[in-house]
Amino acid sequence: MLALLAPGQGSQKPGFLTPWLTGWDGADRATALLRWYSTVAGLDLVHLGTEADADEIRDTAKTQPLLVAAGLMVGSFLPTTEATVVAGHSIGELTAAPLAGVLTPEAAVALAAVRGREMAAACALEPTGMSAVLGGVEADVLERLDALGLSPANRNGAGQIVAAGPLPALAKLADDPPARARVIALQVAGAFHTPYMGPAQEALASVAGGVATGDPARLLLSNADGTAVLTGAEALARIVRQVTAPVRWDRCQATLLDLGVTAAIELAPAGTLAGLAKRAMKGVQVVTVNTPDDLPAAAALIAEHAAVDGSEPAPTFQVAVAPAAGRFRPAALRAGDVVAPGAAVGEIETRQGPVSVTTRSGGVLAEWAAEADDPVATGQPLARLNPAARSEAAE
Repeated sequence: MLALLAPGQGSQKPGFLTPWLTGWDGADRATALLRWYSTVAGLDLVHLGTEADADEIRDTAKTQPLLVAAGLMVGSFLPTTEATVVAGHSIGELTAAPLAGVLTPEAAVALAAVRGREMAAACALEPTGMSAVLGGVEADVLERLDALGLSPANRNGAGQIVAAGPLPALAKLADDPPARARVIALQVAGAFHTPYMGPAQEALASVAGGVATGDPARLLLSNADGTAVLTGAEALARIVRQVTAPVRWDRCQATLLDLGVTAAIELAPAGTLAGLAKRAMKGVQVVTVNTPDDLPAAAALIAEHAAVDGSEPAPTFQVAVAPAAGRFRPAALRAGDVVAPGAAVGEIETRQGPVSVTTRSGGVLAEWAAEADDPVATGQPLARLNPAARSEAAE
């Protein structure tokens, strides 16, 4: 089973699109596509992908549409319809959406331009940032972030959590990191995937309401909890909400393993997600596509691992997520217990009082994704439920 992966912000490098626009048979088509996407985005993406320096392509307003346009252009040279499942990291979700049939490429690039521009504006409102926390015990790291008023903006698996929030709090984290962990400040403009991006989310929502969507033609995983979205409307709504919600790439990788994915292709600018996969998805073959020279290896991987009959598996579980930030108090349930639709699986203790955690469609409790008294963020998965017994749960 084959997966297509689209990277997020920070994966770009100066000149990463130059090999695609010169010196090979597809250069004219690649250039024309990028010029068309430039018209849609209102930016010179050809310049940004070839001549711009690191500082220029670090600008959030330029980086985000550049990454989406680049991924879609590169994907146009591959038989992407042979993939069973598609996922993107952060802004990569907008690259993944057209590959799954949810958006047109033009709509994805246009939304990326709005998202990038508005997130850059939100970053200017207050001095915030992000730092990677590598290693340590996950519970200890989350507790330390909670104590400092920081958010786990990205939970990437393989011992990597990205903290986000006010710069003074990030400085305290660096000065006194969790046990057996190290902290690396990231060169980003602000605290992405936190409530600090609220104005950007509102602006994106106001535009997204006018965008037509289609239902996924293949499995499309959401950064919110790693589950597959069932409709185009839900996919777009989740992409909008993800502006202020943590990226759960660890859960996306867990879903890929649950589905039985055997191989993955990371679209340009590739490398970051492949590195995470090699640590967290052992046994899954990964090919990175950074230049046209990588296309034959990617095509061979597709031929070897694409579904023979073209069938697509249904999502195998549902996830109950935290409706608010606080400390998790699970209900008295054990793996194997049947949970009725709408039933509570626990509550979140917040400063304003307890908030109930309920299931939308019920099922059989497969496992807890958080333990009692764990500090949790809004949107964080708390329990995984197998929907196979949903009809029984409804009785």
